[in-house]
Amino acid sequence: MSESRAWPSLVMASALTLICAIIAGVAAGAAGAELTRGPSVAEIQQASAEETARRWQAWPAGEIFPALLPYVAEQGGQENARRVGISSRTDCAAAVDAALRTVLKAAGCRAVLRATYLDALQGVVVTIGVAAFPDQGSALAARAAFPPGGVPSPGLRALAFPQTVADRFTAAARQASSLAQAGPYLVLTTAGQVDGRPARSVGHQRSTIFSFASDLEDRILTTLATPARPDCAGKDWQC
Repeated sequence: MSESRAWPSLVMASALTLICAIIAGVAAGAAGAELTRGPSVAEIQQASAEETARRWQAWPAGEIFPALLPYVAEQGGQENARRVGISSRTDCAAAVDAALRTVLKAAGCRAVLRATYLDALQGVVVTIGVAAFPDQGSALAARAAFPPGGVPSPGLRALAFPQTVADRFTAAARQASSLAQAGPYLVLTTAGQVDGRPARSVGHQRSTIFSFASDLEDRILTTLATPARPDCAGKDWQC
């Protein structure tokens, strides 16, 4: 009698064991499929966005600010602006006028990289600033705080280098500005003349004398903000 009772119990135990084995196999198969599948479109897009947002920190300064930057001259034809120097400071507050510091901080500004360039005729100096933010929305919020119409103040601070052609480029010498935004980056320029003449003493000025600054700005922004094709096997990617 006891043997007849034990038999159904053994059958049930065996069935439960089989079911557990099947469940474990299915789970292992799903886990294996998850580990071996390629990245999804959303994961690739996320990896690309994260790589772009890290460029200000990951790239060498000379890659962001090359020694020569081409632009279209006022008279037509292509010229090259020459880099005078790159700032070693990256803090946001030091790079802009006081009126803008609170806005940049609220928008999550991570850094502002600055370099100064000289035009081919050696008459105009331009400081270019790359402001890095966590994402596009933050960069757009910061952009809205800057004055429109090329007004240089409040704006990006001039970056002078002692004992160079840019040593007289001060806040008072700023005469024009521009800005552009793409992705998590805001690229700013402020321009003046090599002799350091104050903007208030200039009177009527040809606006085209500083228009090449926008070309420099666009080239740097395009390089920084254009998404790259993800390489999920590369050390700089997290897919």
